[in-house]
Amino acid sequence: MKDAQINCLKCKYFYITWDKSFPNGCRAYGFKSATRPAVMVKQSSGTACLKFKPKG
Repeated sequence: MKDAQINCLKCKYFYITWDKSFPNGCRAYGFKSATRPAVMVKQSSGTACLKFKPKG
C-alpha cells in the first residue's frame, strides 16, 4: 500500500525562506530545501516525515 503524501503547506513546522535556491524550510528538522521538506525526508531516509503536525 502506498504511503499517503504529506502536504508540507498544512504543517505547522513548514515555512517559506528568503533564499531563492532553498525556498522551503522545516523548523522540526532544521533545514531548507529546493523541494518540499517531506520529499527530501522521504528521499533521504526512505520513510515518510514523522514530525508532521497540522496547523491550528
